Amino acid sequence: MRTDKEAYPHAFVLLAAASGAMAGREPAAALLADVIDVVERRFWSEEEGAVVEGWDRGWDRLEAYRGANANMHMVEAFLAAGDATRDAAWYERALRIAERLIHGFAREHDWRIPEHFDGAWRPIPDYNADQPRHAFRPFGVTPGHGLEWSRLLLQVRAALATPPDWLLEAAQGLFRRAVTDGWSAPGGLVYTTGLDGHPAVTDRLHWVVTEAIGAAAVLHDATGAVEYERWYRTCWDFAALHLLDRERGSWWSELDEALRPSERTWSGKPDVYHALQATLIPRLPTTPSLAGALRDGALA
Repeated sequence: MRTDKEAYPHAFVLLAAASGAMAGREPAAALLADVIDVVERRFWSEEEGAVVEGWDRGWDRLEAYRGANANMHMVEAFLAAGDATRDAAWYERALRIAERLIHGFAREHDWRIPEHFDGAWRPIPDYNADQPRHAFRPFGVTPGHGLEWSRLLLQVRAALATPPDWLLEAAQGLFRRAVTDGWSAPGGLVYTTGLDGHPAVTDRLHWVVTEAIGAAAVLHDATGAVEYERWYRTCWDFAALHLLDRERGSWWSELDEALRPSERTWSGKPDVYHALQATLIPRLPTTPSLAGALRDGALA
């Protein structure tokens, strides 16, 4: 059993506590205060403008690794924390993470996002090359994260009084790169590619399609461009045909190259978070957080 204390799960605790507080769940307020304290003292690095990855159980040893995945989910959690606390500092922190990973690294790599870095934020392009299906730190570039970031950048944009122009440009660039590299015959988006855009792990994970749905929805709302409506409908059509389990409910977690249900990365159906958001995002305005929009009665 691992006893490390990592940024990734703490991001989801922060997101859950902030969302619960906005939903009026009384215990959530105390949890939100506790997790804010931990995130600010242990994970947020003002110097780096990002979160560190993980500590040992006693908070003594900091892991000499920085990850885009944990930082991406902290952006989502920071937006919710800002909505819950009315403290705009959380929005500024979210922007700083995006500046480092997207305005910096992704732009430099033609809108492909390097996922793995050492403690000095130097990319490690061969990280986990021997574990390409690692559940949380897979080798290479993850097109689904490009799509997720695309949506999050527009939520950061909605949070700021004077958002920088690059946020919309980057959201569009990330989306275009992700679907160009990721969409592959006979359909669906591959799990990972190399930094050259060539497929690495060709399984189709359900959450990647759900993030494409959400990103296409917010990009269409921001730009009105018909290409995003086309991708929105294409991805829902794919999900309806291949990913929805109409006999037992929920979504198949992943498909193999022939679009048959498989369990090479995950077993069972462990994740409804992404699928639920795919049904909510198109029905909500682009605000800093989904929970904030729901709290404000904005569900169409």
